[in-house]
Amino acid sequence: MSDEFSGLRREIDEVARSAARRFDPGAGALLIAVAVLVVLVSYLLPWVGPDNGLNVLLGTAPLMPKVFSCAALVSGVLLPALTLALRRWALAWTCALTAFATAFTGVLSIWTTQTTTSHHPGPGPGAGLIVAVLAIAVLLVKWLKIAASRPHLP
Repeated sequence: MSDEFSGLRREIDEVARSAARRFDPGAGALLIAVAVLVVLVSYLLPWVGPDNGLNVLLGTAPLMPKVFSCAALVSGVLLPALTLALRRWALAWTCALTAFATAFTGVLSIWTTQTTTSHHPGPGPGAGLIVAVLAIAVLLVKWLKIAASRPHLP
């Protein structure tokens, strides 16, 4: 009889460990999905001068906007999709940290499009670049809230 209970106890412990590695985003999943959609739509809007986000991503563009466009694709679209599908705490922290780095890169991208080495101002950031940075900032806040909400286990 004790063998049956010990087997049952091991099974219950394994289920508890598996549940502890997962998170439930709740209603926050909808906000994350909307922010991901906004990042995707921002690629259709102008980022630097007349170039839209896709041209910046695939073509020749200043270094910082190009780095931001790649980082926004990874941390603003691919990682959130993977994290919402798998719902692992480690991926939530990865999304939070990459969103922080991407938001920083985005702010630098906005700044570098406004400055030049000559006395003339730069082309300035387009609406798509600003929208993408704001969407990444929303993702940063949401992922930090989810990642930091992990209950402390005994």
